[in-house]
Amino acid sequence: MTTGQNTLLEIADLSVDFRQAGTVTHAVRDVDLTISRGETLALVGESGSGKSVTALSILKLLPYPAANHPSGSVRFRGEELLDSDENDLRRVRGNDITMIFQEPMTSLNPLHTVEQQIGEILELHQGKSEAAARERTIELLTKVGIREPEDRLHSYPHQLSGGQRQRVMIAMALANDPDLLIADEPTTALDVTVQAQILKLLKDLQAELGMAILMITHDLGIVRHFADRVCVMREGEIVERGTVHDIFTSPKHPYTVQLLEAEPKGAPPHADHSQQTVIQADALKVWFPIKRGFFRRTIGHIKAVDGVDVAVRAGQTLGVVGESGSGKTTLGLALMRLVQSEGRIAYLGSEINGFDARAMRPLRKELQIVFQDPYGSLSPRMSILQIVEEGMLIQNPGMSDSARTEKVAQTLEEVGIDPSVMERYPHEFSGGQRQRIAIARAMVLEPKFVMLDEPTSALDMSVQAQIVDLLRDLQSRHDLAYLFISHDLKVVRALANDVVVMRNGLAVEQGPAEQIFERPQTDYTKALLAAALDHAIAPAGVVRQ
Repeated sequence: MTTGQNTLLEIADLSVDFRQAGTVTHAVRDVDLTISRGETLALVGESGSGKSVTALSILKLLPYPAANHPSGSVRFRGEELLDSDENDLRRVRGNDITMIFQEPMTSLNPLHTVEQQIGEILELHQGKSEAAARERTIELLTKVGIREPEDRLHSYPHQLSGGQRQRVMIAMALANDPDLLIADEPTTALDVTVQAQILKLLKDLQAELGMAILMITHDLGIVRHFADRVCVMREGEIVERGTVHDIFTSPKHPYTVQLLEAEPKGAPPHADHSQQTVIQADALKVWFPIKRGFFRRTIGHIKAVDGVDVAVRAGQTLGVVGESGSGKTTLGLALMRLVQSEGRIAYLGSEINGFDARAMRPLRKELQIVFQDPYGSLSPRMSILQIVEEGMLIQNPGMSDSARTEKVAQTLEEVGIDPSVMERYPHEFSGGQRQRIAIARAMVLEPKFVMLDEPTSALDMSVQAQIVDLLRDLQSRHDLAYLFISHDLKVVRALANDVVVMRNGLAVEQGPAEQIFERPQTDYTKALLAAALDHAIAPAGVVRQ
């Protein structure tokens, strides 16, 4: 590792241990890296490799004293940060070094509006007046691509799409023109077109401000387009480093080669139109009222889903793609009668659009969901056994304890989890294992229709491929109908027989997956595919021009 006058951050011999109940976990070992002014360094590796722990150590944001540094130095502009007191660190945090986190919903305060959250930073660090803070907030929201920013000032995080929440997080991070931006998986939950917009925005701001960026990601497509240099981490150590060109064209370490080659493979089962239609919707509408004034009068509607027709057959997958806020998830929730809607919905040929909660209850075990964030959807206070058996307690109350436990064990084994760990808790598992547990929770009730809402977006590339193989295997074994919602077109192509392209609540294009991917008809679909192609990873040894 070499340093020079242009070096902004220097990490030397950094180690991080976690101590709990007499057990020591070596999370990071002897890490050396430097970042120069205006440079982008990507830190890549699978979940648990030590990427985020390394980044959090820079600003001493780890849970001390449970975490400690047996060795190491972190110097920012020549100043040692590991030995700094809280007053010195407060001066650096949020001013000179800022962070963007992976999941904005857990990073944003649910009780504060967008204006309050960005304004607080400006008032605290820059002493701006309320009026000046509002003006700067609108400017920042405009920069990060929030449409009609004045109307979003009074929005709360739950009223924004995932992409909009991440843009707000970026606006907060850039409010004080930092010298170093640490971006921890900043585009993981975003669709490909928004990813491209966010990355271009960060690049433009980097050029304008001379800002350095430490990019933490498992998405090598981002790295290839965005970074200058790469450090590959595995089990707490940097196993390879080099320029983007060298890493992608001639990787040396077997682990780096494995990362570059990991992506969903295979194809969906052959479309069988003789199969029974499990769920179907005609002219489906979900409109949310916009209320204003003291009497909360309805002045308009947000047309989340606006006259969409879909059908999913047994053993088949319908992929739903589109940008954040296009209506993908709302469509799925409407099909499952979890949001109010208009239009015809039929399950196994019987209309269910008029069913109330009581009438739907017997069908709930046959209509299941696997959510995007396995950690957020699994209760941290329940064991894996309790999580997976919960649905059976409701749907099969007469089932004996031993029979339920046996059924949980069989289902866990089917999704690739050793049944011997069923007494453990979610925090003791990796992201991929937690998603397998979430899948087991859905499968234990033997459903006929499963809504998969971005089930692989928060996972490493190699784990994504494993989950896709698992879902394909379960579908074949149980003749399952899937509604697969995703912004990752590689994953959709590996799973879906048919595809619906959503935009602003409308199905702008739909048909067989091969037709959509090979011969798209609308400009919007073409733009989505172009963004995905540009984002794709070239095979090792090949640089895509």
